[in-house]
Amino acid sequence: MKELMLGNKAFARGLYEAGCSVVSSYPGTPSTEVTEEAAKYDEIYCEWAPNEKVAMEVAFGASLAGRRSFCGMKHVGLNVAADPLYTCSYTGVNAGMIICVADDAGMHSSQNEQDSRHHAIAAKVPMLEPSDSAEALEFVKRAYDLSEEYDTPVIIKMCTRVAHSQSIVETSERVLPPQKPYEKNIAKYVMMPGNAKRRHPIVEQRTKDLTALADNCYFNRVEMGDTAVGIITSSTSYQYAKEVFGDKACILKLGMINPLPEKLILDFAAKVDKLVIIEELDPIIEDHCKKLGLTVTGKDVLPMIDEFSQNLIAEKLGLEVPAGKKLEEQLPARPPVMCAGCPHRGMFYTLSRNKCTVLGDIGCYTLGAVAPLSAMDMTLCMGGSISAIHGFNKANNGESAGKTVAVIGDSTFMHSGMTGLANIAYNQSNSTVIILDNSITGMTGHQQNPTTGYNIKGDPAGKINLEALCKAMGFNRVRVVDPYNLAECDAAVKEELAADEPSVIISRRPCALLKYVKAKPALTVEEKNCTGCKSCMRLACPAISIKDKKAHVDSTLCVGCGVCQQLCKFDALKAPEV
Repeated sequence: MKELMLGNKAFARGLYEAGCSVVSSYPGTPSTEVTEEAAKYDEIYCEWAPNEKVAMEVAFGASLAGRRSFCGMKHVGLNVAADPLYTCSYTGVNAGMIICVADDAGMHSSQNEQDSRHHAIAAKVPMLEPSDSAEALEFVKRAYDLSEEYDTPVIIKMCTRVAHSQSIVETSERVLPPQKPYEKNIAKYVMMPGNAKRRHPIVEQRTKDLTALADNCYFNRVEMGDTAVGIITSSTSYQYAKEVFGDKACILKLGMINPLPEKLILDFAAKVDKLVIIEELDPIIEDHCKKLGLTVTGKDVLPMIDEFSQNLIAEKLGLEVPAGKKLEEQLPARPPVMCAGCPHRGMFYTLSRNKCTVLGDIGCYTLGAVAPLSAMDMTLCMGGSISAIHGFNKANNGESAGKTVAVIGDSTFMHSGMTGLANIAYNQSNSTVIILDNSITGMTGHQQNPTTGYNIKGDPAGKINLEALCKAMGFNRVRVVDPYNLAECDAAVKEELAADEPSVIISRRPCALLKYVKAKPALTVEEKNCTGCKSCMRLACPAISIKDKKAHVDSTLCVGCGVCQQLCKFDALKAPEV
């Protein structure tokens, strides 16, 4: 049966057809939909793990038990999971184990633009790169066979364009392999130094065997055309190359990106007059070709940053660029902004008003850094805010403690915040941490987390009590505030910053976009009372604007949260009478 599928959905279909039994992931754009789609198959156990490290360890445990397993994450998530990755390369697997990492060239939703191929090379783990939805499905099925035949986890690298584009796939029935028996094998699975030393040569031999396989395998193929130019490429860059060159060039399309073939590349190079390497981000393929003694055109003309496109490739390689149309007038800037009714807005306004130094974290609340709130000074990585405030206050000998806070979301706190909080409790810095609890994982599209009380399917699940957890970790001062109440937020921030011990403020209100959150009627403006002072504009709420020197509320956006009313000294913003 043929169907038009998103790349991530096709990936999930491949998991289903290949008989995957256990899926554990942490949401992260552009990888999230793989696990969300897999969860629609009742035959697969799926879960959201607290972080990517846990997800990979769960997948490894399921593989050890003899069932095919999977874990998914975005590129920065693979950094978190690197610890188990590098060692399960040594242990190998029992049943097949696949890791999906989705890179985000162009940083559409990421704090950096790293190239995950480096992880595969360093961990000495095979990596596959599909270039469309059909390959995503098929590569998953073949990756399980590869994993079991070569006793290795296999990484499949997606990217934003492949993950979020659609193409035709052909589906088939699920084939569930029998569960492999678990057999105790201390030499293989207990990675203390003596055993690890004996496993390392096995890993090196496996790499040699896989390199030989890469010279003649399903994943790599040659498409012959005009031999004046030969292109070596992979992933979405293959699609761009095909659109630019058509059949006018020879193409070596690499689906196995680690280890890279040697004989196949040399044979291909011998058939063409000029060799061009087209790959996004780092020159992985290019450097490999140069080590083989080949002269290539690559990063000397093509950039190492951002996404490629058909036009960019044509322009950089000196080809005719198709004519395009441009808008006559430049569009006005539209900076990102928190949603109308976002529960984080009130707390960020409070922090801005109190001129706090705010060490931030990863989530939709990172938008608190944007003007006019400008209430964030740093964002590094998941959990980094809590660890950083401890170091910041220690370095200042406590002098910054009364004016510095860390902010972190509930899901991010469960991901990587607890260890930082334990460090504050243990090593005693007078630090104030604000947990922005919007009762969901917001930035990646409303996934559940360990604080919500529901699992990936929306069924009741274990729920972690943040207040009890913080108190159990050694914090005497733990308080909950409603971020829609500005006076309450202001009092909490002032009092906790003035306290002579570490503290936690939990700013709790569900995300305004959650289905169960019912919006109140939109506010209206009493124009005769409005002086045009623009105090309400300091909230950066997209529902509020100024028209004809008067405040205006967009009734299609306003959720009636009432935060703006608390700023208006002239009683111009009104809630309709019920």
